[in-house]
Amino acid sequence: MKIIPLKEGNFSASKTKDFTLLTEENFDKVGGIKMSVQPFLIITENDYILLDAGIGWKNESGATVISEILERENIHPDQITKLLLSHLHKDHIEGAVTATDNGFEATFPNAQIYIQKRELDFAMEKKGNPSFDFNMLEQLIQLPNITWMDGDQGQITDEISYEVVGGHTPFMQVFWIRENGETVFYGADDLPQANYLKYHVAYKSDFDGRKAMELRLKWEKEARENRWKILLYHDLNKAVIEI
Repeated sequence: MKIIPLKEGNFSASKTKDFTLLTEENFDKVGGIKMSVQPFLIITENDYILLDAGIGWKNESGATVISEILERENIHPDQITKLLLSHLHKDHIEGAVTATDNGFEATFPNAQIYIQKRELDFAMEKKGNPSFDFNMLEQLIQLPNITWMDGDQGQITDEISYEVVGGHTPFMQVFWIRENGETVFYGADDLPQANYLKYHVAYKSDFDGRKAMELRLKWEKEARENRWKILLYHDLNKAVIEI
């Protein structure tokens, strides 16, 4: 199993969820919450699995950062077979859709997209909430190749399992990928940074901060016992940790 972090950059997110790329020049000058945006590509014997899709951040040349990373790895977007979405906040889905002269299309055209239906229903009740980009969300749910998930937990394949855990959002789901004795765990925004394991805090930014905190305590114990590799979507400095 190969893990490829697809880090778009470190950003400051304002109260209105506008993202500003952090640089050495502005790091100490901009306000907001500082975080990375870092999807992951997991390559197994059977699949090229994308865990969340980022914000589609573009560099000065107009190419997306993720497309550049994939190109350096000699991977074409057509090779992605599965896109697993933990939840539907804008910084996790916008990279799944690309605007073209003829409208919108899937960034990863051959990927089966897995979306928790109850998470979509929740999002659609929050019109006006800046955490969601409803234009992009509408485009996303019209794409072909969507698998609408409604179970609380289960297997997507023999290697990929999921569980709807809530916490950050009511129906956020997390994923495990297991192959050849190795386990990769993606806790999405319930466990987005390494320091969330150091400071046991219920964050007010979560839908249910106490539940997210309790989940982290549970996962920390399981990760130690089973030698999980933990993927960190929003950590400024780290991508993968083992504890």
